[in-house]
Amino acid sequence: MMQFMLLFSRQGKLRLQKWYEAYPDKIKKKITRELISTILTRKPKMSSFLEWKDLKIVYKRYASLYFCCAIEQDDNELLTLEVIHRYVELLDKYFGSVCELDIIFNFEKAYFMLDELMVGGEVCETSKKSVLKAIAAQDLLQEDEAVEGALREIGLY
Repeated sequence: MMQFMLLFSRQGKLRLQKWYEAYPDKIKKKITRELISTILTRKPKMSSFLEWKDLKIVYKRYASLYFCCAIEQDDNELLTLEVIHRYVELLDKYFGSVCELDIIFNFEKAYFMLDELMVGGEVCETSKKSVLKAIAAQDLLQEDEAVEGALREIGLY
């Protein structure tokens, strides 16, 4: 089971975090700070897997973003890399070659996509088509709410 997922930039700025295990905020900040500095200091040719405390860390860099997951000792690192890659593929499909700014300005979409892909640290949907369909439905719902709000504002609803 995945414990948490972090997305951060090459500059060490945290862009997205999803925790599947309960940790106090102080511990989350410490973990985040430690992992970001550890991963950023690693050389590009080094393995994407590392042992950290009682967890395994799996990370992958795509353009200027690092995707980092913490998994339990008995979990498969290669499957975790696949989950990271699937998430990046979904982000790419939705945003059309995702970049850091897409995550910054549309973080709610990135979280929604991750929530459609994973529940409680386990993969629940492997179909990209299904996840993208759910996101499209969510987009329509948001558009309808925006139109409804605008109509209320001018007194037509």
